[in-house]
Amino acid sequence: MDSTMSWNETIELFREGMPLRRHRSLLKNYERCFKASEAVDWLHALLRCNQNFGPEVTRNQTIQLLKKFLKNHVIEDIKGRWGKEDFEDNSHLYRFPPSSPLKPYPTRPPYRKEVIKFPDWNVPEAGTSQEYIPVKPIMMNSEMWFKRHSIAIGEVPACRLVHRQELTQANIEEIWKSMTLSHLQKVLGLDSLDEVLDTKLVNPKHIIHNVYNINKQGIVILEDKTTDELPHWVLSAMKCLANWPSCSDLKQPTYLGFERDVFRTIADYYGQMKEPLLTFHLFDVFVSVLGLLQKKREAIEALQISCLLLPPENRRKLQLLMKMIARISLNKDLPPLCDTAGTRTLVVQSFSRCILCSKDEVDLDELLAAKLVTFLMDNCQEILNIPSSLQTVIEDRVVHLRRVQIKYAGADTEATLPAPSFCRQISTDVFEYQRVNGSQEPLAALLEEIAMNKEISVKDKKKKLKQFQKSYPEVYKERFPTPECEAVLFPEKNKQKSQLLMWALKKPFQPFQRTRSFRM
Repeated sequence: MDSTMSWNETIELFREGMPLRRHRSLLKNYERCFKASEAVDWLHALLRCNQNFGPEVTRNQTIQLLKKFLKNHVIEDIKGRWGKEDFEDNSHLYRFPPSSPLKPYPTRPPYRKEVIKFPDWNVPEAGTSQEYIPVKPIMMNSEMWFKRHSIAIGEVPACRLVHRQELTQANIEEIWKSMTLSHLQKVLGLDSLDEVLDTKLVNPKHIIHNVYNINKQGIVILEDKTTDELPHWVLSAMKCLANWPSCSDLKQPTYLGFERDVFRTIADYYGQMKEPLLTFHLFDVFVSVLGLLQKKREAIEALQISCLLLPPENRRKLQLLMKMIARISLNKDLPPLCDTAGTRTLVVQSFSRCILCSKDEVDLDELLAAKLVTFLMDNCQEILNIPSSLQTVIEDRVVHLRRVQIKYAGADTEATLPAPSFCRQISTDVFEYQRVNGSQEPLAALLEEIAMNKEISVKDKKKKLKQFQKSYPEVYKERFPTPECEAVLFPEKNKQKSQLLMWALKKPFQPFQRTRSFRM
């Protein structure tokens, strides 16, 4: 949801629905106008029923919005005067001007259909030459070799090394930035983040710091605590209210209304900040999240990612403030901090503007901020945590890019090896040459191990030799050039057959002759 769109939609609903009638003032009748109090009543009811704002909108916030309407000539008094924020909740008469008060939509960059691209580290640098990579022989015993070839026997397929450039810190930061923004774009359901964010202003160092530099409670730890940290007296005041009535830093109050003074001290400190905690350039991003509030899980995930883009000092201040607000809004032991409003309403009114507002005062920043702060207050524990799924995906990506991979033709899986100092892709012919010449020695050693292995049966040995002969005929032929050389592996069986054959030749078969028996 864009803030300009919300502004224009609210004006259109106000102009179309606000009842107009004849009013009399100072002995004169005025057509098609309304009283200031009538405008407050009608617009307040509209905002409370609108899903973009909700029932948390107060009557005072509605008056502030009507003041902006008067300043920007959305309305004028019955004498045609406008331009000052002197609108009050009274019986003064106002009317709509004939000219259109709608705010022009900001110009967006050209539509970009594709999503944010990840950096490609597989492209070789210009000017680099293709170099041979010596193939390191893989030593394996006969059992390992048999397991690898027991399912299918064939030639070793051609493969290529996927070379990786060494990832620098700048590369890692770009990966974090691109993947974080891509995920945010997906969650927000936008065709491009250019609609709500200038991605050049996103600092990847902030993202990485917010993810890794945290304490056990998930609060950001700052590198420079002398300039960016909250003053000690502010931290003590926040801790006092958050833990009321128990407070270790301060002594128990001795006068009535002490807690109200502490609250005003905190509100005054946050109120004097020159820029809101969610920053000006991220205003449209957080306003866009308001359109997802009906889908709670998506809204929480979008806010988790958006808050990672904040400067670490802003994120820390936001975390501490929201934790304090969430505690005091549920603390029944805390005395009322205001006579005219409840604690929940008071904290939303007091801190909304220091959390979210835009540079352009025309926008509905106060009402939008109240809506967002209410949602933050109710879900701060989840929203201000690190999105673990996103962190895991990015870390896995970085680890993947640091690996050297071997890809076989037609294979879906990849075998990974520790990263060498350099890596260059080679052609199929070069690989075939290296495969044949670089693997002869270990293959010959493997064949010799199979042949000399006395722990396996004759049947298994013959089976393995047959498999080896079919896979590597050149190596096998070099070791066993003739059948007689192979037969030497089974000497006992051959010798037994030879002795049986010689006996048969020397003593030919004779027919059975009946012998004479003697009886005793």
